[in-house]
Amino acid sequence: MKTSQKGINLIKSFEGCELQSYKCPAGIWTIGYGYTSGIRAGMKITLREAENLLEIALKEFENCILKLVKVDLTQNEFDSLVSWTYNLGCGSLRKSTMLKYLNANNKDLVPAEMLKWNKAGGRVLKGLIRRREAEAVLFAQAEAFEGVDIDKPNSNKAL
Repeated sequence: MKTSQKGINLIKSFEGCELQSYKCPAGIWTIGYGYTSGIRAGMKITLREAENLLEIALKEFENCILKLVKVDLTQNEFDSLVSWTYNLGCGSLRKSTMLKYLNANNKDLVPAEMLKWNKAGGRVLKGLIRRREAEAVLFAQAEAFEGVDIDKPNSNKAL
């Protein structure tokens, strides 16, 4: 499976795009659409480079989900999990109760578990609450993003 455009738009809408490196609220150097691998202070990239980094990161998180999730997923469930894992990392997915529920085919319990992951740097952030709600809606209902405009990147930036 690959992330659909709907999933990519969801990620972009919450990550935003920063062409100069910055520290996110969790204290991690970040650039582009939330890319963190090898990023340090003072880095600058172009929009095209940000798109390329997004593609690299998507492949990493898609592979993580394909490796860890043992049940069949719909496209919307997959997209939701990619967004969640893109933001929180493969290690968070690996150790999550959410993954245990998912692999036990208790998909109805997954959205509530997603919502619990709303902190950065030990603080609950409104943007992360909105992001988790959008991911949970996509996972469960797969049709609507109530209150979230996924077609306007940066309008829902979580951090």
